[in-house]
Amino acid sequence: MSKQTDLLHLTDLAAGTACCPPLTQRRVPAETAALLAPAFKALGDPVRLQLMSMIASAEGGEVCVCDLTPAFSLSGPTISHHLKTLREAGLVDADRRGTWVYYRARPTILRQLAALLTVAPPPAPRG
Repeated sequence: MSKQTDLLHLTDLAAGTACCPPLTQRRVPAETAALLAPAFKALGDPVRLQLMSMIASAEGGEVCVCDLTPAFSLSGPTISHHLKTLREAGLVDADRRGTWVYYRARPTILRQLAALLTVAPPPAPRG
């Protein structure tokens, strides 16, 4: 199996499984870190984090860009840039319907990112 195939398997978003154990349990391999870093970087911007929250929590599972843009005091092109960054990071999918674009969160990658950051509670004291 080639190295490229291994990398693609790590981010098999259709699998519905975590990409790797939580980082508190084991070191994240360099290849996995390189694949996940763009998603974390995309979420590191306050506007993109808010957009991601709005998209992920949208009733019906999707939201029109026409409903996202008015929530910010930013221009349409700036919002489009942020949405493109979320798309390129693999966090959202988009469908054009006429003149509008509708966005949906990709829950599998969100679960993978969350699993990586999961911290188990400390064991209860015995007493």
